[in-house]
Amino acid sequence: VCSERQPRMVWSIIDSTLREGEQFINANFSLQQKKEIALMLDDFGVDYIELSNPASSAQSRIDCTSIANLGLGCKTLTHTRCNLQDVRLAIDTGVDGVDLLFGTSKYLRDYSHGKSIDYIIEKAKEVISMAKSAGCEVRFSCEDSFRSDTEDLVRVYRAVDRVGVDRIGIADTVGIAHPQQVSELVRSLRTVVACEIEVHFHNDTGCAVANAHSAVQAGATHVDTCVLGIGERNGITPLGGFISRMYADDPEAVKMKYDLPMIPQMDYYVASAVGVQVPFNNYLSGYSAFSHKAGMHLKAMLQNSSTYEALNPDDFGVSRVVNVAHRLTGWNAVKSRAQQLGLSLPDRTIREATKSIKAAADVRHITLDEVDLILRDFDSRPMNTRADEGRLQGSKNDLPTATEC
Repeated sequence: VCSERQPRMVWSIIDSTLREGEQFINANFSLQQKKEIALMLDDFGVDYIELSNPASSAQSRIDCTSIANLGLGCKTLTHTRCNLQDVRLAIDTGVDGVDLLFGTSKYLRDYSHGKSIDYIIEKAKEVISMAKSAGCEVRFSCEDSFRSDTEDLVRVYRAVDRVGVDRIGIADTVGIAHPQQVSELVRSLRTVVACEIEVHFHNDTGCAVANAHSAVQAGATHVDTCVLGIGERNGITPLGGFISRMYADDPEAVKMKYDLPMIPQMDYYVASAVGVQVPFNNYLSGYSAFSHKAGMHLKAMLQNSSTYEALNPDDFGVSRVVNVAHRLTGWNAVKSRAQQLGLSLPDRTIREATKSIKAAADVRHITLDEVDLILRDFDSRPMNTRADEGRLQGSKNDLPTATEC
């Protein structure tokens, strides 16, 4: 008996750059900047864009209404408190859905809103019912899920599932969760609710990408991201980081759904808008993301780039950088550079040139231009001089250094 093949993409992205990202310490997006970001995210292929609560300010309401009516291919959502007034205002902006939240941890119940679990359940049922009756897609999230009592989470999620919520939201509000905890909670809740499961991970302890990946593996259907990961404190799961992780699992499926070369473009646009630099080691768009230096690495890389790259930079519209101007360089890398310059040097001469490059780099920092000058100098020498160098090299019978490969 043949079974129908299951779809490869079982998760969706809810990008929150225009909601969570607005909470980044430097963020103060203009309406035009928000429109540009929304259009780029839509072109990239996100499934949803989450917007700030229109009740936050008069300009927030204008911005939400404007973006909700841009005619985007993706859906627009707005993040609201769990009360009827906020939801009515959200509905009036024209968004496709509302993302409701209520703090369920003891910390938030004692020091934020002072409400009981019973109150939260009744209020959630009331507001969800009203939003659904207005044709809205609705998510209900227990804020600070990983510091909430599991029994309380089950009670709340089961109750909202029964009144027809589209998604429950699991929120690691303070970034305290680790992948094993995430997997266990998502798997447990998957047996409790029939609706979809959204996850939101802060990055305070550096686990946001790993937690998002673990959640999807355990059955979560929607993942919140931000461009560059900006947000409160250390932000949340970065869009580029999450895409990188999922690409490593299934490159073809990810390439088919998303316009991957847009990630660096969005990273640099948002970085400029909030007045920060793209980190040197940022996923995909950092200047060292696809750089290679050590000689043994480069020998293998020049034959097959997959030896030291899990991600193909061509798929993301960025360039690979092979650095040969340093003391760790190897002769294979130097030979590749000579070939790029159109120089036909025998291997023995390349090895001698490599020694010269290493000697110069041991004294001070050198540039690629200086490497090129060394190679051109060797190329300009008479052929008999090169032959003498080759015989001298052979007579020494030296073992290659660690980076001479």
